[in-house]
Formats: sequence, structure tokens, C-alpha cells
Amino acid sequence: MIATTVADLEAEFEKGLPDSSLLAFRVAFSVLRQREDAEDVAQEALSRAYQKFRSLRNPERLRSWLVRVAWRLALDHRRGQIRRQRREQAAVPVPRPPDAGQEAAALEFRDRLWKAIEGLPEKLRLVVLLAPIQGHDLSEVARLTNLPEGTVKSRLFLARKRLAERLL
Repeated sequence: MIATTVADLEAEFEKGLPDSSLLAFRVAFSVLRQREDAEDVAQEALSRAYQKFRSLRNPERLRSWLVRVAWRLALDHRRGQIRRQRREQAAVPVPRPPDAGQEAAALEFRDRLWKAIEGLPEKLRLVVLLAPIQGHDLSEVARLTNLPEGTVKSRLFLARKRLAERLL
């Protein structure tokens, strides 16, 4: 059904809001790994989605569009954080705490894994975050990213191969 009035468009948007808001949060959290920042980014993505929903050519594609918006906003937010941290570190040198030296192996591996994931090219990182980490199946990842399923499979294969090379 194609919505024709403003009220119909708003009702259609509100119908998809619960699932879409959780999806936007998950995408943002997968990039930022901080709940408060992910909530802010998800809220901004939903705000933009609401503002632009009327101009979407295909409102059924809201979820895939929202994934891309949340992903971009989260990347921009993270880049802004990095720039702020660099400016603060340059302005005031922060003494480092003494090295504990005995981190648990699981925490060390998790940090190595996230660094390896962050080192992947963006197109490979997105499919890794959506498929194995967030648990979407390949057809859903293909739909969310607006890519053919074969492309998603090959990107996931390449991403796993590069992660294995970096972690071994």
C-alpha cells in the first residue's frame, strides 16, 4: 500500500519505528561500543529518517536506508571523538597509569579482534558487523546494504580471511 497523505506517511513511519530504532542503535553501537554515544547517534539517525521519510521513493526501504544513515553518523561521531582526543592530548599531556601487565586472555583477544575489525575496509567491516556480530542472515544483510547476496558472501569471506591473517 502506498501512503498518499501526510497522516498515512506518519502512520507508516511510526509502524516501523520500534524495529528501526533498535536496528539504528545496534549499528551505531557496533561502531562506537559506547551505549550513550550509540543512543545519541541512533536518535539522530531516526530524526533524519523522520525528516526525510516523505521524500523516500520507496518507504519500504526505510530499514536499509536507516542502516546506512546510522553507520555514517556513527563513523562521523567516532572521527570527531578521535579529533577531540588528539587536541586534548596535544594541549595537556595525560600521565599514563602504570601497566597492570596481567590482562585476562579474553580481554586481550577481544581488543585485538576489534582492532582487526576496525582495520578492515569499510565495505568489509559493515558486512562483518551486520552478519556474524549482530546475527543477521546473508539475505537480510544484502537487503539492508542494498547489495546482491553474492557480493555480501564474497565480502564476508574476504573479511574473515583478513581477520584470520591479522589474528594469527
